[in-house]
Amino acid sequence: MKFGDRLATLFFAAALTATLSVPAAAATSEVSPSGFIVSLSYEVNATPHRLWESLGEPGKWRNSSHTWSRNAANLSLQKQASGCFCERWGANSVEHGRVVYAAEDSVLRLQGALGPLQALAVDAVLTFAIAQKDGKTVLPVSYRVSGSASTALQDLAGPVDGVIAEQARRLVAYAESGKPD
Repeated sequence: MKFGDRLATLFFAAALTATLSVPAAAATSEVSPSGFIVSLSYEVNATPHRLWESLGEPGKWRNSSHTWSRNAANLSLQKQASGCFCERWGANSVEHGRVVYAAEDSVLRLQGALGPLQALAVDAVLTFAIAQKDGKTVLPVSYRVSGSASTALQDLAGPVDGVIAEQARRLVAYAESGKPD
């Protein structure tokens, strides 16, 4: 096993262990060996603009344990087409995702297989859709993952669901209070 494969396996094991203590708040659907969809929605006590601005500050709301460097301050996100959701530390870097659609105060869509999914050569799309409903800000989040049936993605749906739900909760808390916890 190559070093990169061992690193990905260790990262996945750490991510799985971390998510076991996080109650899943998301709804995972269309689970199969070749993919799954994580869907969740939050009411947010912040304006759509504040939520949009918060999305661009992942170093302030993402959990450091779900980064390659173990330090969320190394994350950046450019909210424009082709913008990078990247992590840089020392001479190392990783592209977590690439922005494929950005509509200010409305939608941010990234293409990217997060964390250990990256080593599986799957395709994944993460969408944050900010809206106003009955005078309240709502945040639907979806993460669609697909790939070869040989990747056995049904085994990863639960852990990925937990990580996406945790990060979305932290984003909402940060947008509301300036603190992710």
